[in-house]
Amino acid sequence: MSDIDVIERATLHVLPPLPYAEDALDPVISGRTIGFHYGKHHKGYVDTLNKLIAGTELASLSLEKLITETAGNADKVAIFNNAAQTWNHTFYWRSLRPKGGGEPPAALKRMIEASFGNLDACKKDLAMAATSEFGSGWAWLVEEGGKLKVAKTGNAETPLAKGVKRLLAIDVWEHAYYLDYQNRRADYVNAVLDKLINWGFAADNLA
Repeated sequence: MSDIDVIERATLHVLPPLPYAEDALDPVISGRTIGFHYGKHHKGYVDTLNKLIAGTELASLSLEKLITETAGNADKVAIFNNAAQTWNHTFYWRSLRPKGGGEPPAALKRMIEASFGNLDACKKDLAMAATSEFGSGWAWLVEEGGKLKVAKTGNAETPLAKGVKRLLAIDVWEHAYYLDYQNRRADYVNAVLDKLINWGFAADNLA
């Protein structure tokens, strides 16, 4: 193996392991959906990204740096899309947990109440962002200027490219829910918010 081969192997991006078993989110999200979503779609973004950057000056960049460097660059749209989708999906998996939902940790709950009025209002805004995104995209809970906000992005766009602190993500690409919910995106979103959302992960990201 040549030195170049060693360098390229060392800089390949890898598919991170799921933080739980494929069937751990049943019955809200089935193991079948996770199998396709993680094992096909997420893996596909990682594999395509590695092919696109192999042998280029971008191969040595971290995933986050790669996203910020290629955001808005018309010549590197494919690289941005696959890098951002790789990052977005890793973040989404960690935004969920088996037996999630419920009450956020105290410090996060206080900030939610200061920003939205109460937890139900925060969840309602997240659900509205997730269900009103036309086509494929993402709903996010973010922190900006000391206040929590809800945002949505289309396709592969991500708040990471704008330097905004990300707390949680909900994937509303059809492959995230269609096997389980068909066209009932609202049912999927509300079930995620009530039963899977990982408020502890959001609190960790706020720290």
